[in-house]
Amino acid sequence: MWDVIDFIERKRDGLAHSPEELAGFVTAVRDGAAADYQISAWLMAVFLNGLCEAELVAFTDALASSGEKVVFPKAPKNGRTILTVDKHSTGGIGDKTTIVVAPLAAACGLRVAKLSGRGLGFTGGTVDKLESIPGMNMRLSTDRFLKQSDEIGVALSGYSATLAPAEGIFYALRDVTGTVPSLPLISSSIVSKKIASGADAFVFDVKCGSGALMADPASAANLADALAGLSGALGRKSSCLVTDMEQPLGEWVGNAVEVRESVDILSGRGPADTRELCLALVSAMLVISGAEDSPASARKASEEALDSGAGLRKFAEMTAAQDGDASVADDPSVLPSAAKKHTIESPGTGTVAKMDARCAGMAIRALGGGRLRKGDVIDLSAGLRIMKKIGDRVEKGEPVIEIFYNCDSRLQAAEAHIGRMFAVSDPPVAKRELILMKRD
Repeated sequence: MWDVIDFIERKRDGLAHSPEELAGFVTAVRDGAAADYQISAWLMAVFLNGLCEAELVAFTDALASSGEKVVFPKAPKNGRTILTVDKHSTGGIGDKTTIVVAPLAAACGLRVAKLSGRGLGFTGGTVDKLESIPGMNMRLSTDRFLKQSDEIGVALSGYSATLAPAEGIFYALRDVTGTVPSLPLISSSIVSKKIASGADAFVFDVKCGSGALMADPASAANLADALAGLSGALGRKSSCLVTDMEQPLGEWVGNAVEVRESVDILSGRGPADTRELCLALVSAMLVISGAEDSPASARKASEEALDSGAGLRKFAEMTAAQDGDASVADDPSVLPSAAKKHTIESPGTGTVAKMDARCAGMAIRALGGGRLRKGDVIDLSAGLRIMKKIGDRVEKGEPVIEIFYNCDSRLQAAEAHIGRMFAVSDPPVAKRELILMKRD
């Protein structure tokens, strides 16, 4: 008979588990046969002693196999098989790229079937952002998810309880046991859900900076390598970009306001950094899928789909298919907007030396635009407009940040975070690089 206590003790003592032992443990977790305190003890043992490559592969496969698995038919194009490609970001502030990338990649001929999450803590979530569109359904059934992605090439939905259900239990306990930073646990969590949701290839956007899980380039590179190695060991192609999250991405931070910025990008407008990252991610997806032969041709195809409006039309088609108000593609005023605005001005003349992404996320949460617990109701209209970025010249009294809010008491709480968010320097400060490195 399998003994969960012996299983925990083996990892406590730095010994390796067999694939059969790991599969049995994952099944026990899924079925409620392992207590939370036993799971927590094992998580801490992994945090301290790690998992070898064979253990990591077996554990990830067991997580992915703990529920349903989505299976897509291969899509032939010009005599070649085009893979279903998923893009995953490790989380950040102002990161609305999925809203642009998914329809834009579909407009380039890919099938993009993506499961996304809600925001928790100081980071935003794609599901919350898209739910600011009136009527938008982000709880697609598996059948509807499959059908829509096959018919129009793109579907975005919240995570299903039937896909990798055991991983959800591990994830919740990692958050409250101090084991979140473990590389094996991070990479197995991400990759198992991607495999369960049916993608053949993954493009990972690993964030690095104050608003990211990985604060420094070395840690971000280690995570990128771990994700690429694990994906390959499980028979999936992958490509990783390590991108800057020391300051928020784009001009807007919030929920509805980030949908507005996404529409701007798809309409040929919007901030240059958001546009550039979206094009880089779509280009990587086109190459790894086999739809394009080279980075140059992939970049050209993605730019043409964006500049022609094909990506915007696909976004409207996706929105309509998910019961949302597709007029948002032409008229973003259908999105909720906050009643009040407050402007933060520069306290001095010089160069913006700091625009801390984490502080921006904390400010949004203080305004009601984020949650402390999964069940919290959030204010979809709250937002920040970042008017200056690191390296930009600013004059004393010049507007730097605009706060959009509904509740005066919440404004006061948000201002405490914004007070720590930015700083002005007299000596010039260099602008930050957006894409820090690429890993395949």
